[in-house]
Amino acid sequence: MSTDTHPRRPGPDAPSLGATGAAVVEAATSSRESPPMATDFTPRSDLVRVLTERGYIHQCTDLEALDAAAAAGPITAYIGFDATATSLHVGSLLQIMTLRRLQQTGHRPIVLMGGGTTKVGDPSDKDKQRPLLTDAVIAANIAGIKTAFDPFLRFGPGPNEAIMVNNADWLDKLGYVEFLRDYGVHFTINRMLAFDSVKLRLEREQPLTFLEFNYMLMQATDFLELNRRHGCTLQLGGSDQWGNIINGVELVRRVDARPALGLTTPLLSTASGAKMGKTVSGAVWLNADLLSPYDYWQFWRNTEDGDVGRFLKLFTDLPLDEIARLEALQGAEINEAKKVLASEATALLHGPDAAETAAATARSAFEEGRVSADLPTLEVERGLIEAGVPLANLAVDASLAASRGEARRLAQGGGLRVNDKAETDGGRLITLADCDDGGVIKLAAGKKKIVLVRPV
Repeated sequence: MSTDTHPRRPGPDAPSLGATGAAVVEAATSSRESPPMATDFTPRSDLVRVLTERGYIHQCTDLEALDAAAAAGPITAYIGFDATATSLHVGSLLQIMTLRRLQQTGHRPIVLMGGGTTKVGDPSDKDKQRPLLTDAVIAANIAGIKTAFDPFLRFGPGPNEAIMVNNADWLDKLGYVEFLRDYGVHFTINRMLAFDSVKLRLEREQPLTFLEFNYMLMQATDFLELNRRHGCTLQLGGSDQWGNIINGVELVRRVDARPALGLTTPLLSTASGAKMGKTVSGAVWLNADLLSPYDYWQFWRNTEDGDVGRFLKLFTDLPLDEIARLEALQGAEINEAKKVLASEATALLHGPDAAETAAATARSAFEEGRVSADLPTLEVERGLIEAGVPLANLAVDASLAASRGEARRLAQGGGLRVNDKAETDGGRLITLADCDDGGVIKLAAGKKKIVLVRPV
């Protein structure tokens, strides 16, 4: 990693942001409205073509300028990930796949770990301040998060290989007065108050600390540093990051007069309007120690019919013509497309062997009615089962329902089964007598969720 942090002027061969791009930046930084998207041109670069065809683009400061730069040669782009947990969840997968598309089309991805920004916390789309984490917790979280990128990106020193950096390397070294003098002068309070991350918090009369207010300046500084150190000209992120991204584009342009572009991906929700990745059992983690490959496979298998084609484009490497064939399946046949989605997505993250094992486990459990040792297992103290545990309580412990009330309603509707037999009484006591020959109790909710209860 280069440590050159001195301002540099663009050389004669540097790609230009262009008058259109500069105008879009000016408009976007003074308004909450999205910038106009360029839709009346045919992309010349593989990057913009792939991102467009597969549905990754929500906003861009200047799509034509990005297309021209990507067609002219390799570009470098980055996405930042704050270290708020020991693993990323499926809500971050769209960003990881965007970096993957970047590398697949010949460009260089930067994964920026937010060792510095995590100490502040991004106020975007939040009603209250994130809990402040210690340096030790942040370091442990980064160590866990790093593993999620290896299956998707190729890291190394080559011009097309990904690199991972930590913004604590420069943010931790900034003196407060130096930070305000060098970067604060380029931001006005008027404009900062107009951004959604600030304005919405104030409209809800939720406190916004001065610490959080500085986050957008820190993220803008990241873009400037990466531009200087690695020639990074494109910042990527979810659409909730639009304001922060615009600040970075503007800072690079103002301070170093260098070209800089921003692009956001859509915030995903399911066809029914639910938040992507939200389940009864909690977050859909990417690390196998927090969520098994089988449960990850099942998450994708349970995709709503209306989302299958979109998710195949975004989260698998299948060719578009094959996706079109699968998307066109009707009725019960759409379940085959869901299985393909589940296996392809699981293979990308956990490998083809894990995906095949998960598919085989689901096949034996749901289609052949057999109990597999690879099914999710809930271990319960043997004495409790011996005394008897209400079915509704056990269903909640097994993450088959969010509450005992929901479990009872599920049972009343015939949606809870014990050893493949429907149980309509959520208060029915589950005991050792319910164990099968293998010493386990098979609990199922609906047709798609099975958990083995094992007394220990």
